[in-house]
Amino acid sequence: MSRTPSPASTLPNLSLQPNEPGGGTPSCPIAAAVAAMAPRLPGVRQRRKAARPHELLEAALSLFVEKGLAATRAEEVAKLAGVSKGTLYLYYPSKDELFKAVVRAYLTQVIAEGHELVDQFEGSTSDLLHLLAHTWWTRVGASQASGLLILIMAEARNFPELAQFYVDEVVAPSHALLARAIQRGIDSGEFRPMDVTSVVHALIAPLQFLILYRQCTSVCTANPVPLDPERFMTTQIELLLRGLEVRHPAPPNKPSSQET
Repeated sequence: MSRTPSPASTLPNLSLQPNEPGGGTPSCPIAAAVAAMAPRLPGVRQRRKAARPHELLEAALSLFVEKGLAATRAEEVAKLAGVSKGTLYLYYPSKDELFKAVVRAYLTQVIAEGHELVDQFEGSTSDLLHLLAHTWWTRVGASQASGLLILIMAEARNFPELAQFYVDEVVAPSHALLARAIQRGIDSGEFRPMDVTSVVHALIAPLQFLILYRQCTSVCTANPVPLDPERFMTTQIELLLRGLEVRHPAPPNKPSSQET
């Protein structure tokens, strides 16, 4: 006589089982099913969607710096970011727009924060210039974003509209930021009155040289004249400050007791 299976016997085996005969990490069908569903859960989807633009920009920056604008393809960016080409175009409809978004995220934002720093800084302008330079190095110069300068220099003729965008979004605002800092020092009496535009160019030139020098020597197996970026920037700013700062005349020497 056949026996009707009890309800319990029809349930799947939910006991923890080792992954391998010899033991291992316990697994559970329910836990495995939940893990498989996790990317499709609403909260996970929302977090993933929110992070997607940043992931696309990271991938684009990496490929732009490595391969250049002309050689970078949209499908490569999408693949590196782990999305489809169609998803990339939902956020950035063209490679030009993608490049602009990269510049805004990695350069324009840093310049905007620099303006906030100038607004809030309460110390001397000499200290402010040091802080601006070292902040730039931390956020841009020492990062992959520094390669955007090399990229635009190499491909400006092929992409004149993007070169103009770079000038409008990066070059001009950078000059305006440093001009504010220099004018602050002149207005406070710390610096001698000088042509502010020329002083700004004198500040920017060493930073551009630093990026170019590191780019050129990074592929060399040996460099007989290594350059320490932090020390280099400090030296350049100190040299510039010695020419900017107001020099107060030294007080006359008091006559010695033997002379009186």
